[in-house]
Amino acid sequence: MSRSLPPRWALVTDVAFPFDDDNEFCPDLAVIPAEAEAENRSEYSPDLIEFVAEVVSPSSIRREYEVKPRWYASRGIANYLILDPLQGHAVTLWNPGPEGYRGRDTIPYGPDLTVDSPLGKLTIGTGRLPVDPKAPHRS
Repeated sequence: MSRSLPPRWALVTDVAFPFDDDNEFCPDLAVIPAEAEAENRSEYSPDLIEFVAEVVSPSSIRREYEVKPRWYASRGIANYLILDPLQGHAVTLWNPGPEGYRGRDTIPYGPDLTVDSPLGKLTIGTGRLPVDPKAPHRS
């Protein structure tokens, strides 16, 4: 995906984004302005995030699908991508509003996934992503 980012934007991982005193998220992947990323901080304002991606684990299902979409949408984060190896699919959410995202698509892993975002078209290869052997579409 980094190759499809415009030059003024950067990928960050393992950094905190405090949404309020009780809710701080460390997305698996977030896109923020390159100028901010160059500061190499351990936390950034969530208002900097333009795109965010999370990978589902057995212990994070509710958080990734129910909790984070409301928080991310409430801050106007344009696109949220959920990569779910337990189901073998990706979920794209867009059009943020005060109650969550108004747009949602579920796409099986396999072909490249292209997300139309304010940053342009972002392409994520899903064909080689890990999939739980017990995922519904696997035998």
